[in-house]
Amino acid sequence: MDWVAAVARLRARREPGVLVTVATVRGHAPRRAGAKLVVGRTETWGSIGGGNIEAVAIDRARELNGAAGPGSEPGPGPEPELMEFALNDKVTGRHGVQCCGGAVTVLLEPLPVVQAVAVFGVGHVGLELARILARHHLDLHLIDTRPDMLTRERLGVLADAVAQIHVHHTPLLPEEVLTELPPGTHVMIMTHDHAEDAALCDAALRTAGLGSIGLIGSSAKWARFRQRLATEGGHDAAAIDRIKTPIGIAEITGKEPATIAVSVAADLLRSFEQDRHRAVPNPVAAVAYAPVAGSA
Repeated sequence: MDWVAAVARLRARREPGVLVTVATVRGHAPRRAGAKLVVGRTETWGSIGGGNIEAVAIDRARELNGAAGPGSEPGPGPEPELMEFALNDKVTGRHGVQCCGGAVTVLLEPLPVVQAVAVFGVGHVGLELARILARHHLDLHLIDTRPDMLTRERLGVLADAVAQIHVHHTPLLPEEVLTELPPGTHVMIMTHDHAEDAALCDAALRTAGLGSIGLIGSSAKWARFRQRLATEGGHDAAAIDRIKTPIGIAEITGKEPATIAVSVAADLLRSFEQDRHRAVPNPVAAVAYAPVAGSA
């Protein structure tokens, strides 16, 4: 498996990894500049030359993977690092001696688990929201019961997306998609049908592992939903308070779909930043890693 496929596999698994690249080579070395290795939590793909260089790089990559956040949930992630190796018989590395005679610099680039967002309802506001979120590095799930909302022509505006887009047509029970979403997915509920919205709110509160839950609508709509979630759904007040409504930035009051979408997207991205700043740095990631002299 090449490194591109390996990175894609880690992303699909929502597993952090590290892309290790031979950045510079001076003199003789096992691999040329540009050689790549992908390091997951338990597997590796590719090679930067074997021996001490590769073993030390894998050790450090595994430390960075451990600093990427608990489980498979998105975290702030460690920063890229450079490691230098002297390849001569006068230097003994952690995993032995390599005496090729040259020197190598290796770049370690963490591959964090990206945020995931699910938009239930791809109507006027939902599509505008998708257009904004698609410009960001995340996994974007678009769910609708109406096939005409998910046609290739209509979603053509997302053709140049940075995000990875997953389209779900659910003609009967859109709430079933909730159990298929990646851990930590942020859910935006904005369908064309208030009954569908209510069912999704109830199901979202019963689905473990989701991120935030947002509901579009008025205060009158939410008052009805809140009562129904308590009396019919059996949810307590703390659980119901997990649902944020209205969504978006309160100071942006325009009613146009694009305006609402900008407000909702900005609020969501702000919450991502707040989560990032609230995260406690891992000691491994906080300490600068000294260059390692290995011998090849």
